[in-house]
Amino acid sequence: MNTATRLNDWMRDRSWTIAMTVAIVITVGGLVILETGRQRIADEYETALEAKDATVQLGTLAAQLAQLTADESTFLLTKQQLWASGYCTTAGKIRQTSQQLDAYFRHRADSAEETSFRQIARLIEARTGAGRDALQHAGPDAGLATCPATTEARPVDTALIDSTLALLRDNEERRAQHALDASRGDQRISTFIAGGLSTLNIVLFILLFRNLGIQFERQARVQRQLITQQEELDQLVTERTRQLEALGWHLQAVSENEKTQLARELHDELGAILTASKMDVAWANRKLKDNEPAISEKLARALANLDQGIALKRRIIEDMRPTVLANFGLVTALRTLGDEAAQRNGWVLDQRLPEDDIKLDEQTEIALFRVAQESLTNAAKYANASRVSIGLTVHADQVALDIADNGIGITPADLRRTHTHGLLGMRQRVAARGGHFDIRRGVAGGTDIRVTMPTASTIAPSDGAPPTSAPPVTTPGVRT
Repeated sequence: MNTATRLNDWMRDRSWTIAMTVAIVITVGGLVILETGRQRIADEYETALEAKDATVQLGTLAAQLAQLTADESTFLLTKQQLWASGYCTTAGKIRQTSQQLDAYFRHRADSAEETSFRQIARLIEARTGAGRDALQHAGPDAGLATCPATTEARPVDTALIDSTLALLRDNEERRAQHALDASRGDQRISTFIAGGLSTLNIVLFILLFRNLGIQFERQARVQRQLITQQEELDQLVTERTRQLEALGWHLQAVSENEKTQLARELHDELGAILTASKMDVAWANRKLKDNEPAISEKLARALANLDQGIALKRRIIEDMRPTVLANFGLVTALRTLGDEAAQRNGWVLDQRLPEDDIKLDEQTEIALFRVAQESLTNAAKYANASRVSIGLTVHADQVALDIADNGIGITPADLRRTHTHGLLGMRQRVAARGGHFDIRRGVAGGTDIRVTMPTASTIAPSDGAPPTSAPPVTTPGVRT
């Protein structure tokens, strides 16, 4: 009995230390788990992005193989040098895409997928070589010197290549979906752990306050006659209580910061859910504002976080499609873009734009706007220019965008670089709409960029038929 009493006294005397030790251990452990989960979510999301990129590249490779076959067939029928050059260009793109995919499958895919892709790569190499031999045999003067050299050339089953590429695309899509599902699961687990951590700390603090109250009551009964000492003890209790409250607020803030950091790692915010959540929290805030000020303060913070989420959603939408382009049209968007760039960089701006807005199909407008945006960005970074000009000309069957500066000018080495993502992105964006992208050094220095794109009615159909002329699509006045 005496041993039990001494044990109880020891526990009461050290309740503060025990409770704080348990709270610190649980808090540190929870934070370690949350940080581990955050890193795992980031890795899974990166895996999903890489798998999605591989899926796009596999699709691009399949499209390039189809283009290769079309160029070969057209040359064999027409014997025109243009199609032989197109064959060599497409073969070079196929090799570049295959090398990028080979690097991906070596580092990310399993051995079976890597083996499958390498087999397909060899078949593609053989198919490219066989096509080159066929073109050389059909037209000895076809000018195939620029075609990439191949290790072998033999007929292959294109259906096998297409089916294997489709299978690899499906596998990468499943990999990306699995990584996204895993990241969502880890996010839910992290949220659950954060909530459990907060709950456990609250319980520990309640027990701690209860034990402290028991200790204070016991000390008060023993030292009731010492009024001065009692006042000092009360002050000590008040101070420790404030410290505990400050620690509680700190732990809550750490938990909220971790949740916010995890939320920022995810890019699947939905506007409708955010808006509905904001309305519900605002309603609860109004209901609890007078009766529960502490909860109301938390709700006000939650409303601020929701506003940040809605602003993020708006910025993403703005990056996907500029508002001025959607609401006022291409001419106004180009004029606004040029004015802002000139004001920001101190340029003298020369704009040769139509007086009234023009009406083009949506994808063509977006492509032209993005090319102008990237061109002005490059001029600001590298050209060291003082004058920039932007011109837009619309004809019956095509639209032309001209951007020039008087800067240091692009060098031939830069034009030959294949890893310049900005130029590649502009070329691919224009080529996807059947247009032509030309960048060169200006006659008087600087860099000249010219983009010509067919209007919507003159873009070549998917069966390879040549484009047909169409009446003008420009419409003066206000866009509808």
